[in-house]
Amino acid sequence: MKMMLYRNLGMVAGLLLLGSLAFLGGEYATYSDAAGAATPVVASPAVPAVQGAAPGFTEVARAVTPAVVNITSRAARGHGRGQHDPEEFFGSPFGPFGPQGPMPPREPRGGGMGSGVIVSPDGHIITNNHVVEGANELTVTLPDKREFKGRIIGTDPKTDLAVVKVDASGLPFVRWGDASKLQVGEYVLAIGNPFGLNSTVTLGIVSALGRGRMGITQYEDFIQTDAAINPGNSGGALVNTAGELVGINTAIISQTGGSAGVGFAVPATMARPILESLVSTGKVVRGYLGVAIQDLTPDLAKSFGLKQAKGALVSSIAEDSPAERAGLKQGDVITAYQGKPIEEPAALQREVTRTPVGTKAVLKVIREGRDMDLTVTVGEQSERARVAGAGPAMENALAGLEVQSLNQQMARELGIAGKASGVVVVGVEPGSLAERAGLAQGDVIREVNRQPVKSVKDYEKVAGNLKKDEPALLLINRRGASLFITIKA
Repeated sequence: MKMMLYRNLGMVAGLLLLGSLAFLGGEYATYSDAAGAATPVVASPAVPAVQGAAPGFTEVARAVTPAVVNITSRAARGHGRGQHDPEEFFGSPFGPFGPQGPMPPREPRGGGMGSGVIVSPDGHIITNNHVVEGANELTVTLPDKREFKGRIIGTDPKTDLAVVKVDASGLPFVRWGDASKLQVGEYVLAIGNPFGLNSTVTLGIVSALGRGRMGITQYEDFIQTDAAINPGNSGGALVNTAGELVGINTAIISQTGGSAGVGFAVPATMARPILESLVSTGKVVRGYLGVAIQDLTPDLAKSFGLKQAKGALVSSIAEDSPAERAGLKQGDVITAYQGKPIEEPAALQREVTRTPVGTKAVLKVIREGRDMDLTVTVGEQSERARVAGAGPAMENALAGLEVQSLNQQMARELGIAGKASGVVVVGVEPGSLAERAGLAQGDVIREVNRQPVKSVKDYEKVAGNLKKDEPALLLINRRGASLFITIKA
């Protein structure tokens, strides 16, 4: 039976490139230190922390369960997100094209259900973006049956996280834990509302750490666990044996849509800074270097005179970027960042995003067989750099696509013969119209509505002129083969 990767764990009614290849810079959010600033996550708790290194699981459940809530959303009918049907948003772990081909889109159903975790006594709740996206009405229900209207403070689709606020005080809440101290084999509990069954607690272990390239979100550093996670657990708590929040349950791999012992949670080390940034500024700030990077295969490592296939190979550099100003060059191999070894591109992405904007970061680089150190001043990723030609106000068939101009080297890697022309898709927003149409990372867009697209500038012009209700007919090249795809408005 085909294995399915369920991104959306809500329930209805019961290639990695730094700067996302669009010169985004880092993958995760970086933030200024919140110490000394008013923050909703440090107030005195209504739910006391569990004492002891390894208390009984009943104590942990008793302490944490009161702060894990049910979130019910209602969306305007016809909105493509916020429906939370576990069958609506899924695909192969290798992208939307598995052995059976792309899945057809399903009709939106107008509402959904998921979980959330109260992290402050004044009502700040962290959950998944897919639980609340597209919703125009939220109802938050506590285990003690109290109900509140919720409002969305901010969302971060890139990590599938969101912050919801209810107007209340003295609420039970869960203390943040340090996910960086988790170890494989450590006990964890998943708490949420699977299948609408409130306050469900399941036990398991940490199966793996630092999981990426799952195709669940654009920015990934998941905790993998065998604690049972099911539809409705989205946005719920993953806690350690001290009752501390170490992750936000987000996705499962399953053949049936139910738990198969492979679940994924966004680590608290990523979730907490995002919450703090959304609460304090209303946005998420990401670091920016301005390089496109790729994996080092054994053959590439040999070609570059390297003993090991470890590091991030710089394939291109944006003009007037922090990387260019620091002296980075195409063909450099970044092996360390701020003293931390870099074995693959994803590791560099994570480190850059955790670096505050303006920091002077030291890169260890191998250039033509020589070791050298370069100092780069980390910049701030702009919306324009993040989604080429699709600023936050764009609402048309191409919204949610990230593209980069195609160069000859990339064309060869994508199996495209002849002169390189077009823009390559480096990111597709989960749940977007483009994703539903089957567009995937690595596709090369050559035409939009029969208009040639040879560069990002061409793409931006076409995308900017596309009307909100106008479909887009794309001619793409996928692994050397040409085909047309229609993105319905």
